[in-house]
Amino acid sequence: NQSVIFVLSNGLDGMETPDIEYSTREERLEFVRNEFRCLGNCPICGKCSFLRGREAEDLYADYIEGRRTFRDITAEHRNINIK
Repeated sequence: NQSVIFVLSNGLDGMETPDIEYSTREERLEFVRNEFRCLGNCPICGKCSFLRGREAEDLYADYIEGRRTFRDITAEHRNINIK
């Protein structure tokens, strides 16, 4: 599905994710916080639904710390096998 690939290559809002090799922890943390900020429109947003009750900073802790990519964590959370 092309839209899934786009979301995994970029953030949920289409913003390009900071590469773990070329960004700081602070840049990645800011990206995650921005990506999952509340839009105040729950019926159409879906961000909280995606997180399944978890905090974004907890779910993406390995990305924030530079251990795994945003894409890999998102795919794993969605149970998508990416090759």
